[in-house]
Amino acid sequence: MQLLKQLFTTEVGLFSAVGIGFMLCMLVFFVWLFTRNDAPPADQKQP
Repeated sequence: MQLLKQLFTTEVGLFSAVGIGFMLCMLVFFVWLFTRNDAPPADQKQP
């Protein structure tokens, strides 16, 4: 509990929490980016 208190009450802890949140958001974005299927359908001809 002491660590969570320091994480959300001290200046360094808040910067760390923001950094952790940013990295988690980027992880979700890159997983979404690299797993989406953006290839054209196989039966569609290329011009």
